[in-house]
Amino acid sequence: MTLYLRECALDSIVRHSEGGYPDEVCGVLLGKEVEGRRTVQTMMPIENSFSDGERYHRFLITPQAMLQAEKMARLDRLDVLGVYHSHPDSPATPSEYDRDHAAWTTWSYIIMSVREGRNAGLHAWKLREDRSAFDEEEVIIEG
Repeated sequence: MTLYLRECALDSIVRHSEGGYPDEVCGVLLGKEVEGRRTVQTMMPIENSFSDGERYHRFLITPQAMLQAEKMARLDRLDVLGVYHSHPDSPATPSEYDRDHAAWTTWSYIIMSVREGRNAGLHAWKLREDRSAFDEEEVIIEG
């Protein structure tokens, strides 16, 4: 499993994640899947709808925000390929909460680790069909 990530999308995810520290930030990955090749071309930041006291370790994308992202994707002739979120002062690995709240097994889930306000690495994940765990996806950055 490989996810291609445009450098401009990566830069946007990093800026959003660092700017939201010490809270988790989140957003939608937009791009194209052509003949099995999934390329994230851009992202849409989404406001973390969790209460202020919970945002440091949880994120929530409301159905209304997801609908707006899907509309934007259609207007730009793109597909929703998944979501991203940050893990402040934690590794870029999915938590049990992330697995329990993952929407689709066809999506990619990017997690950006942010330590002391700085990018500490990014990993992408795919939820198994039986929803029992995530498997890591290779990420290739494209210029």
